[in-house]
Amino acid sequence: MSKVIYITGGTKGIGFGIAEVLLKNGHKVAISGRKQEDVDKAVSELKVISESVFGVSSDVRNFEDEESAVQKIVQNFGSLDVVIANAGLGIFKPVDELTIEDWNAMQETNLTGCFYTLKASVEELKKSQGYYITIASLAGTNFFENGAGYNASKFGVVGFTQAAMIDLRKFNIKVSTIMPGSVATYFNGNVPSEKDEWKIQPEDMGNLVLDMLNMNPRVLPSKIEFRASQVKK
Repeated sequence: MSKVIYITGGTKGIGFGIAEVLLKNGHKVAISGRKQEDVDKAVSELKVISESVFGVSSDVRNFEDEESAVQKIVQNFGSLDVVIANAGLGIFKPVDELTIEDWNAMQETNLTGCFYTLKASVEELKKSQGYYITIASLAGTNFFENGAGYNASKFGVVGFTQAAMIDLRKFNIKVSTIMPGSVATYFNGNVPSEKDEWKIQPEDMGNLVLDMLNMNPRVLPSKIEFRASQVKK
């Protein structure tokens, strides 16, 4: 059955890859990004796959933006079944060099953004008995050098999502967090190339989400660690 799916940070990378797979499999997809021109470009590219795509500009650090995004999506598609909180930011510095602006940018985007996206969409998810998925990271369970701010945000996303899962299951809303390792994306200034072939690809993330949506409703993969099967070459 076709579902209406909202993906934050869907203009490139993981979010865009998930959108591609879901559109190819008959779902209706809304994506958001902070810049309208980026949203328009991504929507134009995704329409080659399916016309069932809709774009909205929204900064997940702004609750009113997310409220407006959800309203527009429901107006366009009539309902909302799945929300994927994917928007993220990474700044990697030693903790003594990490600025207050760096810290706040990561916490507000990665962690508070997940809360704002859920807060804005939860009543629609109650109506549809839907699914809320966060894209966390293996950095949400494994700490590393120069990762203090990023680790803090992703550890927070994992904890937030697991607690939200318990709160929302009584409404028949499913809640999961996906914790990918190295993904071939534009994250942290990377430009995907042949050197990234060993990594998880964005379409792999999309196929994982598709598998989750196709599972029997009685089962819930609440926390998924998702790694490349090979070590870096």
